Amino acid sequence: MTEDTQGFQAPQTITPDGLADDLTVLVWESFTDFVSEWEGSSGLAELNLVDEEGHPDKRAVEEALIFLMWTHTRGTQQAFVGRAPPDLLKQALDGLHDAVLADMVDNGTPRAHLQHFEKRVSARYSQYHTAAAASDVALGEAVVQNLTGSSNPPKPYTKAVTERAVEVTGPLRDYLEDVQLVP
Repeated sequence: MTEDTQGFQAPQTITPDGLADDLTVLVWESFTDFVSEWEGSSGLAELNLVDEEGHPDKRAVEEALIFLMWTHTRGTQQAFVGRAPPDLLKQALDGLHDAVLADMVDNGTPRAHLQHFEKRVSARYSQYHTAAAASDVALGEAVVQNLTGSSNPPKPYTKAVTERAVEVTGPLRDYLEDVQLVP
C-alpha cells in the first residue's frame, strides 16, 4: 500500500516545538486562504477589505491574522484541556506566537511594530475569548467589527466569519484530541 492510499495518520505524540511548528504552518495556510477569499465569491469577499487597486487593507490583514492565531490557539487549548501539562501547552503556544512574529519580521514588518501588534493580539484574545463564551455568533460579530472597523456589521459577514471560526477550530481540536503532548 502506498503512502497516498494509506491516508493521513495523526502522530501519537508531539513535542511543544513540533506542535508550535505545525500550528504555525496551519495559521499561515489559513491566513492565505482567508485573505484570498476577500477577492473571491465567498461571503468574505463582500467585506470589501481591499482598496480600489485590489490590495488588502493592512489593518484588516493584521486583524485576520490575529483572528486565525486565536482560532488555532483556542482549538489547541480545547484539545489539550485536562490532558497535557499546562507548561508544555504554554511552551507550544508561545512557540506558535514567536514563530508568527518572526515570520512577520522576515516578510517586512518592522520590529518596532511588533510591540503594538502584540498588544492588539492580547486585547483581541481577551475579547474573542469572552465573545466565544457567549456564543459563536457573538464571536463572529466581534471579529467582523475588528476586521471592518464597523460597530454594526451586516449579518452575512458575521455568518461567514463565524463559519470560518468553526471550520478551523473544530477539526484542529478533533485532530489533536488523539495526540499526546510530551516533553
